[in-house]
Amino acid sequence: MLELLQAFSSRCSQIDAAIRAGDDHQVSTLDSDFEALIGAIVTYHASNIVEIHMQLQFVVCLLEQNADDCASVMGYAATLSNLLDRYFGNSGKPRQIPAPAERLPKPDGYVPNMDNGNFLNSAILETLPDRVAVLTRDYRYLYSNPTNCTYLGRKPIDMIGRHVAEFIGNERFEKTKAHFDACFAGERVEYNYERTSGEGAKLMRCRMSPLRDNGGRVIGALIMMENVKAPETVRV
Repeated sequence: MLELLQAFSSRCSQIDAAIRAGDDHQVSTLDSDFEALIGAIVTYHASNIVEIHMQLQFVVCLLEQNADDCASVMGYAATLSNLLDRYFGNSGKPRQIPAPAERLPKPDGYVPNMDNGNFLNSAILETLPDRVAVLTRDYRYLYSNPTNCTYLGRKPIDMIGRHVAEFIGNERFEKTKAHFDACFAGERVEYNYERTSGEGAKLMRCRMSPLRDNGGRVIGALIMMENVKAPETVRV
């Protein structure tokens, strides 16, 4: 599945480059087997919960990108329904969409429960105000919430299957790799670092939590990054 998603991401990048260069022939050539590549991804039979999530997230991204095209929306919605039936069964009853729950404030130091695949609930992760990402053991993005995508200036579909070093740079990746490896070894990792931007220097806190399958094997890491509030000055 990762190889297919990487191929799709690479093809999107090539098409975007051809469009910017005004090369209509190259765009047409690259676009010729685009639907076949999408078909290969959605017909792929996932072998574990991580691949299922990647496949469902891919179709959701397609729905979001084609929201203005009614025919495409109907087609991808049917594809999503078929995938849900494939992996979770079809009860024969129409699906009921529950009313959205009231959003509650995030308690201090909150870290979602990663047991038994609960981390796959992107509806929860996307409500968090901090930057959130899920990485596989080979340092590739499985998920990125809207806050993290906005910070990196990328769309979710552009990040799935891509190596984290492509977004944070090789130098920073080498400095952080030991933290990733400790998390993949089963440790919870927390550390602070300084981030410099146009708004000046900010102190950030990074939390890494291992993600485990039902058998207890670590399959990835949940990464959460938040601003650290500077201590208030005490006036005497």
